[in-house]
Amino acid sequence: MASELYNIIEGVSREKGIDPQIVVSAVEDAIVVATRKYYKTQENLRAVLDKDSGKINAYAVKSIVEGPEQVEDPNLQVTVDQARKLDPSAEAGGELLIPKVTEGILGRIAAQLAKQVIFQKVREAERDTVYNEYIGHVNEIVNATVKRLEGPDVILDIGKAEARMGRKEQSRLESFAVGERIRVVIVRVEKATKGPGVIASRSAPELVQHLFQTEVPEIYDGTVVIRAIAREAGERTKIAVMSKDKDVDAVGACVGMKGMRVQSIIRELRGEKIDIIEYHEDPVTFAEKALQPAKVSRVTIVDTAEKHLEVVVDDTQLSLAIGKKGQNVRLAAKLLGWKIDIKSEEEKRQEVEQQMSALVTQTATPLELVTGLGEGLVEKLKEAGVNTVESLADMTPEQLEAIEGIGPKTVEKISIAVNNYFSSLDGGEAVVATGVEGAEEAAPEAALSEEAVTEGSVEADALASGTESTETVAAEESTETATEEAASTTEAASTTEEAATEEAAKAEEIPEEDKQI
Repeated sequence: MASELYNIIEGVSREKGIDPQIVVSAVEDAIVVATRKYYKTQENLRAVLDKDSGKINAYAVKSIVEGPEQVEDPNLQVTVDQARKLDPSAEAGGELLIPKVTEGILGRIAAQLAKQVIFQKVREAERDTVYNEYIGHVNEIVNATVKRLEGPDVILDIGKAEARMGRKEQSRLESFAVGERIRVVIVRVEKATKGPGVIASRSAPELVQHLFQTEVPEIYDGTVVIRAIAREAGERTKIAVMSKDKDVDAVGACVGMKGMRVQSIIRELRGEKIDIIEYHEDPVTFAEKALQPAKVSRVTIVDTAEKHLEVVVDDTQLSLAIGKKGQNVRLAAKLLGWKIDIKSEEEKRQEVEQQMSALVTQTATPLELVTGLGEGLVEKLKEAGVNTVESLADMTPEQLEAIEGIGPKTVEKISIAVNNYFSSLDGGEAVVATGVEGAEEAAPEAALSEEAVTEGSVEADALASGTESTETVAAEESTETATEEAASTTEAASTTEEAATEEAAKAEEIPEEDKQI
């Protein structure tokens, strides 16, 4: 018949859900610790519980060796001859159990130490039992009862163990009272922790998935499949569903008649908003659905490898697409598993304009490369903010005259210099300034004109001899015109020669004293 102590051990084992032998081992270890503390010995001790009498005996265990030369530590080893004095059947290689008196001598301190060891061993055994029990039920739903509140944490009774639900695992909309029954998800099981090793959650997406499986028969039997869930507990949940039967509407099955099915889930989640979206393999179409209730103008795949999408919406839909604090686009990106950039039509237009302007390379040519401009004129233009030939060519004459120190003649000079520069770039002949600088330049022009007159007269005579009267008149008119132009050129040359002669005469009339000065 089992002793009273062993009956107590069995009762504790049933209550904690652990093996009675684990408790027995804990009691024996506690007696060993207390005995070593009392005797202050380094011997190898062992305690044995007698199931029938309930008495716990302590022994010093020593290994039996052949002779004294093999004894390395007297506390741990004994020769065969010494062992046979206590146990005649002792043999080399065996163990000798030397009794240690414990009854009535351990005292209160040893008993308290033994109690602590027993509790520690039992807690470790209980933790191992809970771990082995619930490690296979991670991400499953269990019914729990609120047992107590420890600050922000909620301690739940889940049957054979307690579970802890931290603040991060709770929904913002929920509050709990002791004794309330709720459904939670087991998110993980921890072995080396204080308190309950089971961590429960009400914010995990698996809770929503389980609730839909409970409320929607089509999901339970596999006709409708939940492909993805994105959730921010207490705020909003997006769930993507797909039907395996073409005659079954996946979204309609989840919503139910007059929204009864989804409303039941919303009540369980304390009013959390739920968006039910039809799943599509095409990420572009899926993105348009996932961003509802906003209307999307177009979706572009930026990088397939990096899973990057660009979504353009109307200016009035931008805030709706982004959502409160970015919640809508954040949940959509989590649902798709793609990175989403949302832009309005105006932002996209400005981006395209910037890209186009970047493609047009603007050349900048310094003013010093234009040979027709003097240093003083270049300085004036730079002071006015004109630093390149391109900007100078874009200015109107009025804008140039508005610059201090630049008049109409300077504007004409600038125009000729700029035209010469661009003509040289195009491979054409430069435009040469035709200002009259002396009679020597004008004379060749007059001679050229006279030659043109002579050639015109010869051609006119040839035409007159072989054509009708009307052609003769035209030739004569051409000859008269050429003659007049030559005369004008000759007069200009003569005037220039006279002016040069007068200037030479004046130079000769200057007194020698003035010339020396």
